[in-house]
Amino acid sequence: MATISFQLNGKTVSVKDVDAQMPLLWVLRDHLNMTGTKYGCGIAMCGACTVHMNGSAVRSCSIPISSIEGSKITTIEGFSPNMDHPLQKAWIEHDVPQCGYCQAGQIMSAAALLAENAKPSDEDIDIAMSGNICRCGTYNRIKAAIKTASNQ
Repeated sequence: MATISFQLNGKTVSVKDVDAQMPLLWVLRDHLNMTGTKYGCGIAMCGACTVHMNGSAVRSCSIPISSIEGSKITTIEGFSPNMDHPLQKAWIEHDVPQCGYCQAGQIMSAAALLAENAKPSDEDIDIAMSGNICRCGTYNRIKAAIKTASNQ
């Protein structure tokens, strides 16, 4: 069992007595009550569990907690607590969510894209978002929302 310290949404946290190989996803959900990050496939293929680690989008289901010591982790809860980020506004404007299950991961992936490329082309968006699966098929609205956010 290990004790791991890291920054979570801007605050230092320590998680004690966890299996060093436990995925970050389960530490976030079960030990730190950050339930906005979802479990989808468990093999880093669907994107539902996407969070930011040191500013980059990562799949939290495949990262052992032992590998994040000292890292900065941002979940959807810490992304924009006031819901005033241009992506969140665009998500609402374009009525993106249906069931909503994948949306935290979608937004976190889109935010990482916009942090690297403020004016992505359609192809850039397709490539960056290709690892995020939406069961409801809202891909066109997701792309439109990302384009809108990139213009703000």
